Amino acid sequence: MAGKLIAIEGLDGSGKETQTKLLCEALSSRKIAFQKISFPDYGSPSSSLVKMYLNGDFGNRPGDVNAYAASSFYAVDRFASYRRCWKKAYDRGDLIIADRYTTSNLVFQLPKVQKEKWGEFLKWLEDYEYEKLGLPKPDLTFYLEMPEKVSEQLLNERYHGDESQKDIHEKDCSFQHACRESAAFAAQALKWQIIYCVENGRLRTPEEIHREMTQKIDKEFSAYAII
Repeated sequence: MAGKLIAIEGLDGSGKETQTKLLCEALSSRKIAFQKISFPDYGSPSSSLVKMYLNGDFGNRPGDVNAYAASSFYAVDRFASYRRCWKKAYDRGDLIIADRYTTSNLVFQLPKVQKEKWGEFLKWLEDYEYEKLGLPKPDLTFYLEMPEKVSEQLLNERYHGDESQKDIHEKDCSFQHACRESAAFAAQALKWQIIYCVENGRLRTPEEIHREMTQKIDKEFSAYAII
């Protein structure tokens, strides 16, 4: 019996890594069988084209590589990770926690497509990754909604103000803004669970966000009682 796959999605600087870590710690404490995966898989040769793209080897702006080509870079990296690293765990019924997944191609590649063709691109991507490549569909996707200014601040703190450390996505503020719109489209179309990281003008603590996520997981999958 196949396991369950939970994807944690969000723009750069939204706290995905922190929430993935907290969720994995909670699963470990409950002795729930799981495997954490993260994309791009920078430790694998399969991410070479992704690294070249983000480093600007194919152009200094995200739009220099079209949505279909860039999506393929990321999709092939996921295929290699799935077949080499976590297919057995998924097939035996383990829970898979993904820090980014196929969902990221919608967030970061849709802005390169004309809006009237967003639905068409969504269908193409799902057919390509889930049907043609055979990757599992997420059973639950969380989208961490972080205000743009807060995301920018957190990114600057991550790199200590060193702009040279940012990739071509992170450097392009207009692209990040466009990605926010594409994420809202994908979240509505695919019924993602939106987690608002700011409430009444206050940045919620990682623990508050984690509690909301675990409550939603418990509601969706009673077999994985986390809280």
